[in-house]
Amino acid sequence: MQGQTNIQTNINIRMYAPGAVLALCLPCFLSRNVFGYEYGEDYFYNEISNGERLQTKGTQIPCPPQDLSRWEKLFIMLEDSQMKQNMLLQQNEDMVKVEMDSIQKEIHKLNNNKACVQASENTCKCISEQMNRNLNQAMEQLREAADTYQAQNNETLQQLIQFSRNQATRLTKLESSSLLGPGLGQVAMKSFSTYPKEQEASSADSGKLERALMATVADLQRVHAQLAFFQRATAHRFLPSGCEMALLFPMRSKHIFAEVSPSTSMSLQSLTICLWAKVTQSLNRTVLFSYGTKKNPQELQLLLARHSMLLTVGSETHLVEAHSVVTDGQWGHFCAAWSSAQGLATLWVNGENVARVPGVAEGHVLPGDGFILLGQERSRSGIYRDLDSSVAFTGKMTGVNMWDHVLDAERIKEFSDQDGSCDSRGNVIGWGVSEIIPHGGAQYIN
Repeated sequence: MQGQTNIQTNINIRMYAPGAVLALCLPCFLSRNVFGYEYGEDYFYNEISNGERLQTKGTQIPCPPQDLSRWEKLFIMLEDSQMKQNMLLQQNEDMVKVEMDSIQKEIHKLNNNKACVQASENTCKCISEQMNRNLNQAMEQLREAADTYQAQNNETLQQLIQFSRNQATRLTKLESSSLLGPGLGQVAMKSFSTYPKEQEASSADSGKLERALMATVADLQRVHAQLAFFQRATAHRFLPSGCEMALLFPMRSKHIFAEVSPSTSMSLQSLTICLWAKVTQSLNRTVLFSYGTKKNPQELQLLLARHSMLLTVGSETHLVEAHSVVTDGQWGHFCAAWSSAQGLATLWVNGENVARVPGVAEGHVLPGDGFILLGQERSRSGIYRDLDSSVAFTGKMTGVNMWDHVLDAERIKEFSDQDGSCDSRGNVIGWGVSEIIPHGGAQYIN
């Protein structure tokens, strides 16, 4: 412990006063014994670092051994290393400081240099103008290409038309010559075959014209397919001309129907009912038009049953039916006529007579104290909440008219034409004149 204390003291003295340490320790250095440690001739041991013994072989030095000991050399090396480290740190700090000052000066110059900012703006403006010029050039090239393509198409079309005219003229000449006689026909055929150069000239262009013709045919086929598609879509969606609105029955419900107030009394001995309807789905019993009284809720009805159309007068025993005349999802014009005097009942679909039955409710007179419903029938109790949803109509309905007489066949065919079919109105019920009130979810649509 005493030896270690002496070593620590000598280290501290060496760090602060190397000359004093050398003067104090010089006798010991001369005797080659420092702080009580023995050194051999060739080796010495160091116990300073972590208790490990470092063995270093002695080397010859130019100075005499008694001048500088090995501890002295070690202290000098440590001092030199510390000084070099401090110098390097100071040098690094100076370099960093210089670089930071330079960067700050550059930033300051950039902030104060308005000319550079203006130059940047001018550069961006030049780039934008160049892009606009390039875009305009590209658009002009596209226009020129489109014009060239259109001109080529027009030229090909003119050639095709001229070729067709020439062929038609030649065919006409051949037909005329054949009508004059076989001899003249043979002469004409010979004269036609004596023009090989003309045939070669026409065959030279036949390849181009044939390709143009095939392209035209393909285009016409596509147009035809599109027209057919639009026709089918229009057939499903059109409203007859003059019928600006229609009644929509969105779903099958006992609460969805329309109530009609006739313009005159319903005490009738003959009648005609016509209307346009597009049923979403027809079930076993789907009501289009129903007139009922307290005594007989089904006094007069126009019905659909799957693909059939039915008319009842007085009761279901007086029934008229036409099969396979209704198509779901398509507009159809339905008419029913009845006369009490003759007992003759007829049904019409799209202007065609589909049923004609005599002896239907002959001599019967409709009572005048009933109610007219569209898309539903009156219940036995006369209360709306007792209506039957299974007979409800779903779809669209328009052009509902009723007359107090039997219309002739020509008038019914006129009304079945979609052009102007709603221009004429019945005198008992007139579409757009008589009051028709929708209930529940029923509503008017355009």
